[in-house]
Amino acid sequence: MTVWLTGLPSAGKSTLATHAAAVLTAQERRVQVLDGDELRRNLCADLGYSPADRDTNVRRVGYVARLLAANGVVVLVSVIAPYARSRAAVRAAHEEYGVRYLEVYVATPIAVCAERDVNGLYAKQRAGELTGLTGVDDPYEPPEAPDLRLDTSGRSIADSVTSLLGCVPSGRTTQKSA
Repeated sequence: MTVWLTGLPSAGKSTLATHAAAVLTAQERRVQVLDGDELRRNLCADLGYSPADRDTNVRRVGYVARLLAANGVVVLVSVIAPYARSRAAVRAAHEEYGVRYLEVYVATPIAVCAERDVNGLYAKQRAGELTGLTGVDDPYEPPEAPDLRLDTSGRSIADSVTSLLGCVPSGRTTQKSA
């Protein structure tokens, strides 16, 4: 299955994915984290941050996730994925191939995200060194009906991971070839 973690920069997506992957690995599950920052450097380095490029980025990541998930891997995707239409396309592609898909909205408030500022993006935006920051001066369309809404502020990582993994079924299901 694919567990798609979407939310603002510094919401906790990558942290959740990494910690959940460790738990699943300890349970001897096949797991792969697809981290947005790593994918931008490697798979999508040719893309910018225009709406069209952001859409292409999400579709590429969705395709890789679907391929892995169709082959028995629990895929934890941590990407901003700002547009509802892009996320809907990824979900539809998973459903077309009978691959389980779980959308998790990491709904951490922007003030908390800006305080964490893991990659220094909010500071650069405030200093005028960066424009197009998702959720600040570029749109983020929150999921209207995510499978799980998870606000990581005021919660321990362990508690957040427990909530996340509570939605991940154990065992495998039969899927069509991707």
